[in-house]
Amino acid sequence: MSKIVIYQMLPRLFGNKKSHCVPGGDITTNGCGKFNDITPKALKAIQELGVTHVWYTGILEHATCTDYTAYGITPDHPAMIKGVAGSPYAIKDYYDVDPDLAEDVNARREEFKALIERTHEIGLKAIIDFIPNHVARHYESDNRPKRTFDFGANDEKDFFFKGHNNFYYLGEQPFGDDIDTKGTSDVAYSESPMRATGNDCFGVPHRNDWFDTVKLNYGVDYSTGMQQFTPIPDTWVKMLKILLYWASQGVDGFRCDMVELTPVAFWQWAVPQIKAEYPEIIFIGEVYQPHLYRSYIYQGGFDYLYDKVGLYDTLRAICENRGNACNITGTLQQTADISKHMLTFLENHDEQRIASDFFVGNGFNAIPALIVSATIGVQPFMFYAGQELGEKGMDKEGYSGIDGRTTIFDYWSVDTLRRWNNNGKFDDAQLTSDEKKLRNIYSQLLNLCNSEEALSDGTLYDLQYANPNSEVYDAYNVYSYIRATEKELLLIAVNFSKETRRQEIRIPEEAFAFHNMEPQDKQVKATELFTGKTVKCKLTPNSPVQVNIPALSGTILKFKLA
Repeated sequence: MSKIVIYQMLPRLFGNKKSHCVPGGDITTNGCGKFNDITPKALKAIQELGVTHVWYTGILEHATCTDYTAYGITPDHPAMIKGVAGSPYAIKDYYDVDPDLAEDVNARREEFKALIERTHEIGLKAIIDFIPNHVARHYESDNRPKRTFDFGANDEKDFFFKGHNNFYYLGEQPFGDDIDTKGTSDVAYSESPMRATGNDCFGVPHRNDWFDTVKLNYGVDYSTGMQQFTPIPDTWVKMLKILLYWASQGVDGFRCDMVELTPVAFWQWAVPQIKAEYPEIIFIGEVYQPHLYRSYIYQGGFDYLYDKVGLYDTLRAICENRGNACNITGTLQQTADISKHMLTFLENHDEQRIASDFFVGNGFNAIPALIVSATIGVQPFMFYAGQELGEKGMDKEGYSGIDGRTTIFDYWSVDTLRRWNNNGKFDDAQLTSDEKKLRNIYSQLLNLCNSEEALSDGTLYDLQYANPNSEVYDAYNVYSYIRATEKELLLIAVNFSKETRRQEIRIPEEAFAFHNMEPQDKQVKATELFTGKTVKCKLTPNSPVQVNIPALSGTILKFKLA
């Protein structure tokens, strides 16, 4: 059994070799990565990091300022687009791919299919976004199957809600006063009648709303709170066909955007049908409300959910000196019964970069958090392209501005990724010594996640409760735990402080009983997996294990049990 390790990349950024970009520049000025830039060499280099799955972000055709009318694609109104490239989450055609990413726009779907085939040939699996909750203001599919209607084509637009409608209608009213409805156009954008906005905005949208999107109707009447799921809503039927289409194209999984804004009942109906035909496909849900987790897992059929408001927030707070290591225990207890379903991460396109001025300013400062996030359980771990190089995300790209995030709205080139790309060589020739060092740490750790059975398939035992703060154990800066199988035990300890800690870690009797293992009164040998060095110690409740934990790092001691 292997642990899922996901590498998120935005192809638009990943392959862009432009060394100089202009904030807010168009595709000609700033360039754009292509499907074909993700070569076998690139994929092999990604795989060597310990990656098992690649999440290709921004694949589906979405609203953009770039003009593709020559290819039969209707242009979008510039006022309803975020940035110049546009948001990958304002979907314009669920059955098509982003023309920006193709060398030959007319062959864009074939180029994407070839990317999926390359991914599989290397031994990796491919995940794409599925955006169920909303579409671009101008949705028009030119690749939908025959006898399939566009969203809204058969709606009764005089009603706020009808069970068979795809959208919610708000009557005749203008957009918010703080939205520029013209942009670069001479004609203001208007809707007649206006439709509800994607972030559950059922009134006049404003600048901070998801004004570039329209909310889809899954059979929930938000004016009364009533649900109408019989007969099956038309939106459900359309979405099932879309998911089955992409599964048929060889996609291995879907990262489903803002799942909590769509009813569990839809997923309970759709996911089993998809898995009946494609049993190995996985569903990852973006959910931020913990009280909804179990319904989306057990009823909705999701394999994994974002562990953002739990482990991510806790680890970030510790890194920023807003919390201490003891808080990890309480966080893990809140999802202990569903831990294998909680996907962990420290970066993605929504979050600020670790090395940004808004987080900890340096990729090395989060190494203890990285170790915990990657090794705390059997659940998947995800990281974002450039994270392993210490990408700072401090560029002023255009729509995004300087916010510590790598833009998803602009045409841009990411410095660390471009230098690692090195004109298609994907080597370390242009990387700094620190970037090489950080990447090696990621590679070593993530490869351990799949080479060590205790990490990919072992149980967890939290040691923090047995090691209260004392002269021999700094419980506020050090966190320790066990991952074990019947044959081996890993003692993992991380140090969030800026000084080396020599600690005595007690393994209680309950831990031995939990793992059904006999105490070792004689000196036994353990291997430190990061350095390869061996140490000898007793493995009993009465003899604490003494470890040296480097500053802002961690140690993993491997004991053979059989």
